[in-house]
Amino acid sequence: MTETTPDAAPRATSATVAGAAVHAATFTTHSPATGERLAEYPAHGPEEVARAVTRARITQAGWAALPASRRRELLLRWKKAIAEDLDRVAATIAQETGKPVGDAGLEVVLTLEHLAWAARNAARVLGRRRVRTGLFTVHQRASLVHRPLGVIGVIGPWNYPLYTPMGSIGYALAAGNAVVFKPSELTPGTGVLLAELFDSAAPEHAGLLTTVTGAAATGDALARSGVDKVAFTGSPGTARKVMAVCAETLTPFLAECGGKDAVIVTADADLEAAADAIVWGALSNAGQTCAGVERVYAVREVHEELCEKVVEKARALRTGADADAAYGPMTLPGQVAVVERHVSGAVAAGGRALLGGPDSVRAPYVAPVVLTGVPEDAPAMTEETFGPVVTVNVVGSVDEAVERANASRYALGAAVFSGGKRTGAAIAARLRAGAVSVNSVLGFAAVPALPFGGSQDSGFGRIHGEEGLRAFTSVQSVTVQRFAPAIALTSFSVPAATRERAVRLARALHRRR
Repeated sequence: MTETTPDAAPRATSATVAGAAVHAATFTTHSPATGERLAEYPAHGPEEVARAVTRARITQAGWAALPASRRRELLLRWKKAIAEDLDRVAATIAQETGKPVGDAGLEVVLTLEHLAWAARNAARVLGRRRVRTGLFTVHQRASLVHRPLGVIGVIGPWNYPLYTPMGSIGYALAAGNAVVFKPSELTPGTGVLLAELFDSAAPEHAGLLTTVTGAAATGDALARSGVDKVAFTGSPGTARKVMAVCAETLTPFLAECGGKDAVIVTADADLEAAADAIVWGALSNAGQTCAGVERVYAVREVHEELCEKVVEKARALRTGADADAAYGPMTLPGQVAVVERHVSGAVAAGGRALLGGPDSVRAPYVAPVVLTGVPEDAPAMTEETFGPVVTVNVVGSVDEAVERANASRYALGAAVFSGGKRTGAAIAARLRAGAVSVNSVLGFAAVPALPFGGSQDSGFGRIHGEEGLRAFTSVQSVTVQRFAPAIALTSFSVPAATRERAVRLARALHRRR
């Protein structure tokens, strides 16, 4: 149920899924920068998806039975394979998204960091853990263990076609699951290559990670396929549709649905550092970052100077298809119209364009746009723009900045720039965002141990870190009776008077402070 594009017109062809020849329609991918044809892929339907899930389930049984140390070894071997083939992986990402190859390479490196952490920490995080028992259960030994769910369906986005879905894929595999991955129809090649590299690194477990390709119908088929959990990244509207399908079978669902991230700048902040971070956070990847900077609230004392620095740095950037460009084209053609609507609407509502404006939109490229004085109820302030546009509004106080930052229906990431680290941390604690950076932007994205996710229209659930590993497991609680209790309270043979004495004793103990 990911958004489809006009280029996804089906044609008949034969393909191979899960080791069996099938007949499927196809779709063609194109370069968002030049429009040239890149490749043709099968549009897998319900039968092909079901076949992939069945194969994954069979393979998962052997994977889950492996010692944790062996899974760690194989995942690290896969990591090594990706690293050795980094140039090809980055080139595929760059071709499909239009982002500069250097940016794509950075995406691969961040992915490797997370995969390494998941592989090396899964046994520690998910291993059996003893827990204390109470006074009346002293005869029991209690423990809990995290068990793999089985087969995870992952529906990925196009803006970071490797890093983002691997926050689910890598952690799910480390937790002992199999994965069927449906990449965006704009970036299927990245997903296909990822599965190929896994099979080459762990051929005895080929099929544990399977990539199925297609548009909305393929995502719908995956959600209906009987997988044990679906991890989705995309728009809130599409998330609701996928979630509704999952609800029919009570299939667990994890959703990461983007954001409208805010930055707060205090009077004593390092404005040079703040401006540099804001420009990168707002414009890198053409602004197509779920936790990218879209709103900035600067206190009155520094607002004008901050705007000057942001404009100066943004004006120096150039967009284009060549390697020297700061960022590339809009990957999703339809997003260009959203950016144009937001910028035009902001200006019409009384906002000022300090850099660029409606004329900055020249599909498929959008030159940097810096706005100020935009009303808080304008679409540019309430809806996810997902383009190279940032609004720097003035506020009278930090309290007002916090109030405005929290007013959004998105709650994914945020940042605070303050001269005092403790002050910055205190402000961060007041923000509803799921992840906050102080004196940097997106600092949390490169720390694998930190969970990532939001609330409200930004979705729910967490990937990355210990929470990300546990997200793809079920918890089993176990008690083992070590010896017969003096009073067997769970037996009909216990006299009523004995039970009453036990109740009086418990009451007396719990009345103590």
